[in-house]
Amino acid sequence: MPKPIQVTKSSIPPYEQFIEEIKDLWESHWLTNMGIKHQKLEHELAYYLDTPNISLFSNGHLALESSLSAFNLSGEVITTPFTFASTTQAIVRNGLEPVFCDITPDDYTIQIDQLESLITDKTTAIVPVHVYGNICDVKEIERIAKKYNLKVIYDAAHAFGITVNGESIANFGDASMFSFHATKVFNTIEGGALTFKDPQLKSVLNAYKNFGMTGPESVEYVGGNAKMNEFQAAMGLCNLRNVDEEIEKRQLVFERYIEQLSEIKGIKLPFIQQGVKSNYAYFPVVFDQHKFTRDEVCELLKEQNIFARKYFYPLTNSFKCFGDRFNPDDTPMAKYIADRVLTLPLYADLALEDVDQICRIIKGGSIR
Repeated sequence: MPKPIQVTKSSIPPYEQFIEEIKDLWESHWLTNMGIKHQKLEHELAYYLDTPNISLFSNGHLALESSLSAFNLSGEVITTPFTFASTTQAIVRNGLEPVFCDITPDDYTIQIDQLESLITDKTTAIVPVHVYGNICDVKEIERIAKKYNLKVIYDAAHAFGITVNGESIANFGDASMFSFHATKVFNTIEGGALTFKDPQLKSVLNAYKNFGMTGPESVEYVGGNAKMNEFQAAMGLCNLRNVDEEIEKRQLVFERYIEQLSEIKGIKLPFIQQGVKSNYAYFPVVFDQHKFTRDEVCELLKEQNIFARKYFYPLTNSFKCFGDRFNPDDTPMAKYIADRVLTLPLYADLALEDVDQICRIIKGGSIR
């Protein structure tokens, strides 16, 4: 059996670099509660993302949950079902009602033409999702949000470091959530962050991630425990030094896939957005009238110890945990893409000959 090729592989710094970074923790014994490493990473990420306001969290999901709580939302929130479970669950766990908008057939982001028709007098926010590093129509979303006085909180889990016409994606909307999970372009093992427009939100978010506490004897909010610890922050400090090089390596893999698969009938390759500086986070392929179905390709790859991912599948509006509360047929394009999409292995250290092998299997069904 050939060596396994996973859909992703976590980026980690040289061992000696990480050991050097954490060495002083044995002197300070300051391991959590927004310590020196946390503060330093927050500062360096604000610089890297070119954004004035940022708050770190133990993971992206709790960052998103906390943002929804901090804005004191109620009623309905418009989002899409073509996303990871976290997006919808964060909305529901805040006692809000998700209203699902369909996606575009090209970049799989929220369908602007449908968005406005879903707004009611109960709507308080929009939670659009930047998908695979594809960026939502941020200008049109901003126009609609202003017209109806709605908050905009982006799920930017896939969008670390991306710019649109030179402007950081971190600066659109009222807030953006970034995931620093081990599988992401930039990771802190687990972790996440919120960037936000209003600087006064900083103290509120710090309270929400620390049990709602605003002082040693003052608890003003019903919060949780979502603080990034010092070991996570140390990993982030190391990975941030190397992230540009990691993205460059990802680009080589991405371009090799394009080169090998661009002439193959029946498959749709990633959409390249104009003016967007990509982070090459994912390589989604939609199998539509190819000689193999998505599921057949997934199995053919698995037979060779290669593990792609049906991502995103199933749609969040079809999850068993929600019962019959939502109908996936209400978002037909999202359903169509979810039934056909496969994200191929992509990470900085993926050998180009492995990319060629994956492409041969897609083309012919075998490696011979």
